[in-house]
Amino acid sequence: MRVTSKGQVTIPKKVREKLGIVPHTEVEFVEESGRVYLVKSKSQDNPFESLLGAGSVKMTTDEIMALTRGEK
Repeated sequence: MRVTSKGQVTIPKKVREKLGIVPHTEVEFVEESGRVYLVKSKSQDNPFESLLGAGSVKMTTDEIMALTRGEK
């Protein structure tokens, strides 16, 4: 495996599948005892975690359903 002039490498398909790495997955390089490991970032375990508490719409479920259905 070679590093490109931009410092990029291709993660082999078997490794991506085993680690569950898909496009836009955050990964980290961890150095330990002179070795470097590629690990999937723990912050990405739940892609919706960063959105918790972000909602600010004060609508009932019925109002939201009517809005999405195009009802007036």
